[in-house]
Amino acid sequence: MTDENKGKTEVKDEDIQEKYEELLEKLTSKDEEIEKLEKNLEKSENETQEYISLSQRLQADFENFKKITDKRNQDLIKFANENVIKSFLDCYEDFGRALETEKDEDLRNGVELIYNKFSDVLKKEGVNEIPTNGEKFDLNKHEALIVQESDDVENGYIIEELMKGYMYKDKVLKYSKVIVCKK
Repeated sequence: MTDENKGKTEVKDEDIQEKYEELLEKLTSKDEEIEKLEKNLEKSENETQEYISLSQRLQADFENFKKITDKRNQDLIKFANENVIKSFLDCYEDFGRALETEKDEDLRNGVELIYNKFSDVLKKEGVNEIPTNGEKFDLNKHEALIVQESDDVENGYIIEELMKGYMYKDKVLKYSKVIVCKK
């Protein structure tokens, strides 16, 4: 090889080296850029998962709110007549007491007819008397006004009903006032 050819070869090797370094630098910068993009992608994926999780929680909260609201509305409808029925209970009881004391047969029959109509309307609306005779005392249905001993009745059972109590569907309208046996 001549000196002339050697110089050309050297130049070419330098050019190749330079090109190689440029490419290497470009590749390194591309790797860094890819690394940045991957980090951004991972960050975006994490944010997306957070938003999905938040959305799911909000959806569950909304469903729970909807159920609670539906239950309240059903209760409002179910117990809409409660106050009116409470007002009628006193009249109903007065008729019952009148039947117990009235001796005039015609008047008694008239009062009994009205009393039975009241009774039918109340039953139709879902009002029932709370049973007390022979029942065990229940704080959820009865109110103990007097506690006394009795040989004829078991401990914790009702001896006597002083005032009737009423249930409206599955809710206590008026607690039964009772005497309870305590030994």
